[in-house]
Amino acid sequence: MTNERQVIAYKNYFLDFYEQLPDNVQTKIEWTLNLIRVTRQVPEKYFKHLEGTKGLYEIRVEVGGNIYRIFSFFDKGNLVVLGNAFQKKTQKTPKQELEKALKIMEEYQNENKK
Repeated sequence: MTNERQVIAYKNYFLDFYEQLPDNVQTKIEWTLNLIRVTRQVPEKYFKHLEGTKGLYEIRVEVGGNIYRIFSFFDKGNLVVLGNAFQKKTQKTPKQELEKALKIMEEYQNENKK
């Protein structure tokens, strides 16, 4: 089985969040990230483009009724870059998390321009 995509964390945005999570949540996040790595058509349940954004996606992880979101975007086709993450408490994505994700994406793109 070949890896379809590579998944990397940009700076410590995602890792700082991830390291504070309980083991069972980390395990489910790892499972979900692996699914994104190896599945050509990832179900929207796990990986969804955010409407109204240019290229921002959210990785969706649910564990025991708790919902976690990891903002991400593509670079060079098959590279998925992880930005900030948060635990979702309401139906709506918090505006400040979304704005932060867009800033992170822009920061990444500015750093990686050739």
